[in-house]
Amino acid sequence: MNKIAEKLNEIIEEKSQHTYEMLSDLGRSIFYPKGILSQSAEAKGKATSKFNATLGIATEEDQPMHFDHIQDTLPEYAPEDIYPYAPPQGKEALRKAWKEKLFRENPSLEGKKFGNPVATNALTHGLSIAGDLFVNPGDQIIVPDKFWGNYNLTFHVRRGGEFSKFTLFDEHGKFHVEAFRETVMEQKTSGKAIVVLNFPNNPTGYTPHQDEVDGIVSVLKEAAESGINLVVLLDDAYFGLFYEDSVKESIFGQLIGLHPRLLPVKIDGATKENYVWGLRVGFITFGAENAAVQDALEQKAKGLVRGTISSGSHLSQTVILKSLESDDFEKEKKEKYALMESRARKVKEVLAQDKYQHAWKVYPFNSGYFMCLELLHTDAEKLRVHLLDKYGVGTIAVNATDLRIAFSSVEEKDIEELFELIHQGVQDLSK
Repeated sequence: MNKIAEKLNEIIEEKSQHTYEMLSDLGRSIFYPKGILSQSAEAKGKATSKFNATLGIATEEDQPMHFDHIQDTLPEYAPEDIYPYAPPQGKEALRKAWKEKLFRENPSLEGKKFGNPVATNALTHGLSIAGDLFVNPGDQIIVPDKFWGNYNLTFHVRRGGEFSKFTLFDEHGKFHVEAFRETVMEQKTSGKAIVVLNFPNNPTGYTPHQDEVDGIVSVLKEAAESGINLVVLLDDAYFGLFYEDSVKESIFGQLIGLHPRLLPVKIDGATKENYVWGLRVGFITFGAENAAVQDALEQKAKGLVRGTISSGSHLSQTVILKSLESDDFEKEKKEKYALMESRARKVKEVLAQDKYQHAWKVYPFNSGYFMCLELLHTDAEKLRVHLLDKYGVGTIAVNATDLRIAFSSVEEKDIEELFELIHQGVQDLSK
């Protein structure tokens, strides 16, 4: 094993034995090499450095070399904020700004110690880093029975993890705390589990209320106290889009420092929150309280970035940083939130009509981009294809019974017609 990796492992094992035990084989082997990038960073930081002949970029007149016809379309950005490689961990000013945003939007983080966000190529990349760090073949990945399909590629296909599913909703349409507890406690034999909590949930658009969150936190604490090492991944892709009386912040803050056997990891980003999907800017933040463990985990995350994509888009990170610093950021975010909230309310209004009750049930939803129908008499895949072929309506068949509707991409004035066509499709297939 590389000596740098060994040193990082020694730090983690000394400061947090349980976190060391959570690491996968790859997680223990990975490190951030003291190669070109670390030497370049050192050279850049030396005020007396006359020439910096380290990084493989070209410069001209003390600026990154660039085409004027490109720069002319980006007049507000300096060349040094566009063309050079971004650091593997992301622009430091952006990491600082995102951490400040976390504190601002999550009151439970006040007084908590945790790592600096590491920039990722959006959320899937962040989830992949977490999988590489913590998932070994055969490790149990605890997810609800309604979960984003890409988890299969990220945790099972790539890393060999096995899913342990619990029923998301109880008979009252709330988060099924007892089912969650049973699934988590089943891991006592192996002594390790990776828990994935995604709120607002994809595909259902559900975020729990405070009493449900209290139950989730209680279960995790009980499991840790029983000897299970828990990596809790908070997939907060749709953070902030809370339309009703659910919790309005990430569970991340309540899990930091809850128990030495529990490591919360927050995975979020600007893609969905700030409607910049194509810019691919996300973050992974480790909820370790010890500064040395924080740094070691970040070094390992940097190594994974370096060994896969090398670094993220500098231009994208610059755009997001300038957005966060803009005086218009909060105003425009509230405007888009109001638009999304209005669409969600319209969906509920339309679905309350009696004429739809024979065709489907509506899974609870109060947040996010999506909602989900449970079809009572129709195969979801057959309906999906029929709607597309006959009516030009695109939906997602989650499984045999569940149809996901992204109201985020439907104008409010079209929502009633959308569900009318879905209902017509159900009637067509029942003939």
